[in-house]
Formats: sequence, structure tokens, C-alpha cells
Amino acid sequence: MEKRYHHGDLRAALIEVGLRLLAERDVEGVSLREMAREVGVSATSVYRHFPDKAALMRALAREGLERLATAQRDAASGKEGAASFAATGRAYVRFALANPAIFRLIFTSSAQLQATGEVEALRMLRANAAAASPRDAGPDQSENDALRAWSLVHGLAMLMLDGQLPADDRLIDTLIQG
Repeated sequence: MEKRYHHGDLRAALIEVGLRLLAERDVEGVSLREMAREVGVSATSVYRHFPDKAALMRALAREGLERLATAQRDAASGKEGAASFAATGRAYVRFALANPAIFRLIFTSSAQLQATGEVEALRMLRANAAAASPRDAGPDQSENDALRAWSLVHGLAMLMLDGQLPADDRLIDTLIQG
């Protein structure tokens, strides 16, 4: 028998199951049918909330971005300036290592999410770069600082995820100082 959910509850349940499955395997290994089965509804019920797998994957990427932003906010809590900025960078790399499939999904969906203005992590990066920049820095320097920092942490995360560098906390701390 199919479970009954309120509209938002089924959507939330599907997202939670999707995130759990992404913790166990890559995106290609996640199917809508399996997710429906896990939450106790028919596969056709999923399509009332997500028109296709791509829409569900975008919803999972949005949730992943929210969790990344939360990890960065928590890491920066109680710190200021460069120390706060570095803490968010270290949190970024550690989030990627702890959530590789979600992290990869975020960045395969990133252009679509940016187009809809849903990238809080990017807004936070720019704000932290501006706060960590010298007081006389102009907007171009702050933007360049943000891009430099993002390149460092994203590159480090990808190198570690791809096994090109060891996933080592000391290396993360050494390379991302504040």
C-alpha cells in the first residue's frame, strides 16, 4: 500500500532519500524508482513533485549547497576577517571530502543554480573575500580575491577527491591559512 504524504512532506522525503543514496553512490546510481520505493510511494507519484530526474537532481544540488553554506557558516562562527575566510575554505574542502557525490552534483548543476540566483555559498564567498580584503580594496580586487580563494579550495577538493592528493586534514590546514 502506498504511503500518504502532504505535498511538501513527500518532496522533503524524496530529497532526504536522494541525499542518503548520494552518500552511498554516485549520481548515475540513483534512480527515481528506487527513491519512490524507499519512501513508500509509486514511481508516478514522484513525477507530481519533480517532472524528471534532472529536476530532482537540481533539488538535491540546492539542498547540498544549503548544507555546504551551513558548514561554512558554522566554521566561520566566532572568527573575523582572514581567519573567518580561511575557515570557510577549509569547511568547503572538508564538505567535499565528506560528501563527494553531492559535491560533484552541486557543480554539475551550478550554472543552472546560479542562473536562478540560488548560490548562497557563492554570495558568502564574495562577502567573506570583501571582509578579508584590505579596507582600501576596490570591488575588482575583492572579486579577484574571491575567485582566487574559490580556485584554491575547489581545486584542492577536486585533487583530493580524484586521488591526486591525499585527503589529509593537515594539508588542508597548511594550504588554507587565515
